Amino acid sequence: MTIILIRTWILYAVVIFSVRLMGKRQLGELQPSELVITILVSNIATLSLEDTEIPLLHGILPILLLVCFEVLVSWLTLKSVRMRRLVSGSPQVIIRGGVIDQQKLHELRFSLDDLMTSLRTAGIFSASEVQYAVVETNGTVSVMQKPAYQPAEKGDVGAASPAADPPQMLVADGQLREEALQALGRDKAWLESLLHGAGIRLQEVFLLTADRDGVRTLTRKGAAA
Repeated sequence: MTIILIRTWILYAVVIFSVRLMGKRQLGELQPSELVITILVSNIATLSLEDTEIPLLHGILPILLLVCFEVLVSWLTLKSVRMRRLVSGSPQVIIRGGVIDQQKLHELRFSLDDLMTSLRTAGIFSASEVQYAVVETNGTVSVMQKPAYQPAEKGDVGAASPAADPPQMLVADGQLREEALQALGRDKAWLESLLHGAGIRLQEVFLLTADRDGVRTLTRKGAAA
């Protein structure tokens, strides 16, 4: 039992390291090569956990080799357009000017149900409203509506507001996020002064967000948000 526990901890650490090395992507954003590597890594790790007769090194070494291979392929695809198209393919236009390219849908094995689901996710319920729709290399669909169907923005009515960075989460459950404080160009003295003015200590803060204009949210632990 102890051996299984130790092997599990070691493989867990190796898989986490491997995933971090491959980069931060959600499952739906993985390129084909990345998805294959992810599946192979999980299968190899599973085999090493299920069969304790397999030396642990025989499970760790293939995982590291696969991840190194993926990092090498990623580097090559950054340097070569031809290599990138070979490994990941290229985006495909499936709607142009409100007209669905049926041949392209057939080539991609993309059903109408798949297409309409993607359009509805983008808030569009008719293909005739679409100026341009592209199936990306990771399988997601990028959509641009025709100008007549695009919602009006503040800039269109002369009510544009100055651009501003989003609020930063400075304190979460009593823990200071120093990188967020630096992003606002503030220091700890400013934060301490702010908390002192509010009559609250850092350890008592559940959530504190702020932007360059000042505090946006300040919630004490145990208080309603």
